[in-house]
Amino acid sequence: MTKQMNLNVFLSGLGHHESAWRLPHVNPGSNVDVEYYQRLAQIAERGKLDSVFFADIPSIGLHPARRPVERLDPLLLLSAMAVATDRIGLIATASTTFESPFSLARRFASLDVISGGRAGWNVVTTSMKDAAANFGLDAMPEPAERYRRAHEFVDVAKGLWLGWEDDAVVVDKAAGVFADPARIHSLDHVGEHFCVKGPLNVGRSAQGHPVVVQAGSSDDGIGLAAAHGEAVFTAQRTVEEGQAFYRKLKAATAAAGRNPEHIKILPGIVPILGSTESEARELERQLDEFVVLDFGLDQLSGDIGIPVEEIDLDAPLPSNIREVEPGTNSRYELTVALARRENLTVRELLLKLGAGRGHNNVVGSPEQIADILEDWFRQGACDGFNVMPADMISGLSIFVDHVVPILQQRGLFRREYTGSTLREHYGLPVPQSTARAAVAV
Repeated sequence: MTKQMNLNVFLSGLGHHESAWRLPHVNPGSNVDVEYYQRLAQIAERGKLDSVFFADIPSIGLHPARRPVERLDPLLLLSAMAVATDRIGLIATASTTFESPFSLARRFASLDVISGGRAGWNVVTTSMKDAAANFGLDAMPEPAERYRRAHEFVDVAKGLWLGWEDDAVVVDKAAGVFADPARIHSLDHVGEHFCVKGPLNVGRSAQGHPVVVQAGSSDDGIGLAAAHGEAVFTAQRTVEEGQAFYRKLKAATAAAGRNPEHIKILPGIVPILGSTESEARELERQLDEFVVLDFGLDQLSGDIGIPVEEIDLDAPLPSNIREVEPGTNSRYELTVALARRENLTVRELLLKLGAGRGHNNVVGSPEQIADILEDWFRQGACDGFNVMPADMISGLSIFVDHVVPILQQRGLFRREYTGSTLREHYGLPVPQSTARAAVAV
């Protein structure tokens, strides 16, 4: 086959399993060690992966006792990782609910220039209620309002990035002209949420502007992805769910007037790897034994609207759980669907959520994991994967050194980088500047 999958690695502290930090070989202090993250990026680049990706939450979260909760600013981390690598893409999350378009566009454009065109912005609207108080808000805006703001925010950021033409910087020492003002365009945006004049004070990068990434599967999230997303990180647990989401988002992208091939759909997958399946199962058992169920139970109680004392760990989810409007909270819907589809007890559900927050958990040898990835890819359930190692440092190393070679042997993944930018890794076109796009029209 000629089409190959895309592979990102989702970096989440010490691992995506919530108890990974308790493993004997893990140093809990690595969560705030820049050299640790540089090493992870170098491992990912050794495997020729498309990118490393940071999620971000602008709050400490619910349970500081549960796992390491310190979060270094992802853009600062990626800047440090950029100088320690050459090809790997660098994607960070930033919220449109709490940021301002000009400053955020400038920071991502700066990372894009620093890295030689390897930056990506994961657009989120943030749903965690405790974050609102950190930004002077009494409550989190309603989803519809957050997404209206997000659409305008992304329009402004892209408009700022596209304001520089490719040849705006002329550097004519003899004539005393550094840049041609006629090729640098103001934005002059006045909208519902923002007034931004521009132009941006950072020019074009090797890939035109950062890749726009989106994470979320609600109806509003699909609308934002269809309008702007070039890669989408999502949570789907079965091939059938993946196929349905894939068809839905590709159709929505076409309906938005965009080429569906220009959006890459990458569901999360949480591999627990061992040299054999029994070795992987033993690691899974060890990780699950370290889970403190009280933390997850308290969070689940808040999510489903049932007091902790009324929840039986060894029974299924109560029937009187909180109802949400379909299509408005994809992660909550996924959690409930998982519990009901697999007839899980609350204890079993908490362990699955602890292993990857509702993403697809797979346990096995490198060959078995490669088989699963190939099956999803060949059946049209994805364009690739957002790999989420349960135990970050060893899990990523095993994936790169033992799973990736199998995918390469099967012709499913690149053996070498063929480009130097994130757009080239994804096979995405370079966006035209404002002036050139106007001429084309």
